[in-house]
Amino acid sequence: MSLVTKIEQDIKSAMIARDEVRLSVVRFLKSALKYAAIEKKVEAVSDAEAQQVIQRQIKQRRESIDQFTKGGRADLADKESKEALILESYLPQQMADADLEALVQSEIKAQGATSKKEFGKVMKVLTEKLAGQADSRRISEFLGKYLQ
Repeated sequence: MSLVTKIEQDIKSAMIARDEVRLSVVRFLKSALKYAAIEKKVEAVSDAEAQQVIQRQIKQRRESIDQFTKGGRADLADKESKEALILESYLPQQMADADLEALVQSEIKAQGATSKKEFGKVMKVLTEKLAGQADSRRISEFLGKYLQ
């Protein structure tokens, strides 16, 4: 079953369950996916493209959480974190830190990177390799740890 089909089914089940939070998040996600399809001039986005849209939505939620926390609005930060959890349920399982760290180290060796100057080159390769398995923030943290 495609990701878009699963999202449409989840809208129906959230309506039946009267889960307002899930319903609003999934409806907004469906809208974002439709907008991405229009932008690419296709009928529907692929699962990989849908995952990218979901990751962008999660990133926006995390940035909002940071802003709300700094602004002393714990209620809004809590709402955004619940929405982020719902969105994360549509992504594949994230890679464990130990596995991610080992992969980053092996890619640094494979690319022959020795300094911070090669950060961008290695980061590009890793984000393509780990699409959906790890977000770029985590990759960047491990990469920054080894490239100095």
